[in-house]
Amino acid sequence: MTEKDQTVQHFLNLIKNSRKGKFKVYIGMSAGVGKTYRMLQEAHALLRNGIDVKIGYIETHNRKETHDLLEGLPVLPRRKLFYKGKELEEFDLQAVINLRPEVVIVDELAHTNIEGSKNEKRWQDVLELLEAGINVISAVNIQHIESLNEEIKSITGIEVRERIPDSVIAQADEVVNIDLTADELISRLREGKIYQQEKINAALNNFFKSEHILQLRELALKEVASHVERKVDLEVPQTVAAKRERFLACISSNEKTARTVIRKTARLANYYNSKWFVLYVQTPAENADKIALDKQRHLINNFKLATELGAEIIKVENSRIALAIVQQTEERKITTICIGKPHFSLIRLILFTNVFNQLLKKLSSNDVDLIILS
Repeated sequence: MTEKDQTVQHFLNLIKNSRKGKFKVYIGMSAGVGKTYRMLQEAHALLRNGIDVKIGYIETHNRKETHDLLEGLPVLPRRKLFYKGKELEEFDLQAVINLRPEVVIVDELAHTNIEGSKNEKRWQDVLELLEAGINVISAVNIQHIESLNEEIKSITGIEVRERIPDSVIAQADEVVNIDLTADELISRLREGKIYQQEKINAALNNFFKSEHILQLRELALKEVASHVERKVDLEVPQTVAAKRERFLACISSNEKTARTVIRKTARLANYYNSKWFVLYVQTPAENADKIALDKQRHLINNFKLATELGAEIIKVENSRIALAIVQQTEERKITTICIGKPHFSLIRLILFTNVFNQLLKKLSSNDVDLIILS
């Protein structure tokens, strides 16, 4: 792309962005912190100020104090679908696009839509509304953010199935953390303000343990802080030009290691608001007619995950992995390389020492950082 083409494209992007709706997201450390309650309070305030606001989808979970706030708000009917012989309700995306309100509130951002819906996920519905120029207020719990999946699992012992790409949060114009102390949240739970009575003891012994809440609270605070920092970088003039970070995640066909490297590099790139890449070097031992089918499937799934998290995929064929990494580092102007912790035997470690030293020497001379992720 020539410099002239880049200038034209930049101007087109500015026009397109000016037409997009504004996006506000409330983030919480867990269910019950008050995200939905706060959104409904905001809807009342907007309505009082003459703003055309509609409730596209709200999940009150039968919490009385939240449900009472719906009084006086324009709630749009839900779309009815039949699935496996049952009538179910879903957010009506087309109805909102047809009405074109100034602001629409769409709860449960990580929700998976019922089969037969236009989009698979509700966050995709929200992006469609934004593209149509409709402003959206939504909410999500911290455990649903894709790059935090492994960390959440290590804290709570639960693998969260419904997840949203980090890029969705990155697109938000405003991210607000709804914060409570662990004691306040547990008190709300004991008082029956979060779950029905029969679920309270199980919740206290699992997800709502004090140590879990503290760690989830820390993640939520960090997520909002990094979003604010990105906005400062983008919107506040800097007196000294900052070094623009560019990350390269180097993965193998090992599924677990690769997913960890992808997610952790995504977090770093997200924090620095940086471009990032995922590199897979295909050696002769792993070419199309030799690589095992399960490894092929793992690679495809990992490429998909990386793309969802905002990475650009690089796949090259080379028998010398270190050389391929150096070549891509120079070509893409990479500042930081992220790799998984090697699972070498002592003999393999000795055999690879020279190669690894050559890689380190080359990276050092080019002022490139190397991060080995556990």
